[in-house]
Amino acid sequence: MRATDSARSCLGHAALAMMTAAVALTATACASAASSTSAAPPASTSTPAGSPQAAASPSESMAETAGTIGTDCGMIPAAGMGSLHAMAMDPVVTAASHNPLITTLAAEIMKAELTASLNSAKSITVFAPDNQAFKNLTAHDMAMMSGMTELAKVLKYHVVTGHITPAELAHGMTLTTLEGSQLKTSRMGSVYEVNNADVTCGNLHTANATVYIINTVLMPPH
Repeated sequence: MRATDSARSCLGHAALAMMTAAVALTATACASAASSTSAAPPASTSTPAGSPQAAASPSESMAETAGTIGTDCGMIPAAGMGSLHAMAMDPVVTAASHNPLITTLAAEIMKAELTASLNSAKSITVFAPDNQAFKNLTAHDMAMMSGMTELAKVLKYHVVTGHITPAELAHGMTLTTLEGSQLKTSRMGSVYEVNNADVTCGNLHTANATVYIINTVLMPPH
């Protein structure tokens, strides 16, 4: 009888131990599942506002500095001689002689014997009258440019020291030219102006200059 009681007691203890182990195992599994669920990050496809990807697009002045301005830039060859890429490889007068919009200017610079000085300049901006601008000159204007000294004076009035950006033009600058007189820049709507001339294609880069093609030959004050 005592042996039977002892066996029953052992069986009872074993069953209790098994139940305790099962409860402990279930609790561990639940805790693990809860931990996994809380640790998983929420799915999201949006970019935080403060992250680099959400940064604002470049400002207007930065875009203008990098790209061309004006309605006639499409007339410049896309490749080969006279293209934007080819112009960037050559000094300014050489580049102008290959650009189909300003070949007359290049010829006038050569006639005035300014090629060497402008091609060797370190950093300049040239407001380059297009071919049509020279055709539109009045007889009086042409007379003022008939001699080499007078022609050189007019051409130098189109050149300033330093690389001028579109943003600076729009700001309204007063620029002192190589001729010694001043030019006034401005912007009216989408049109950039230098004195009474419109920029038809600008922010072109050569090896040593920034070029703005304009639709009028500028005359220095007398």
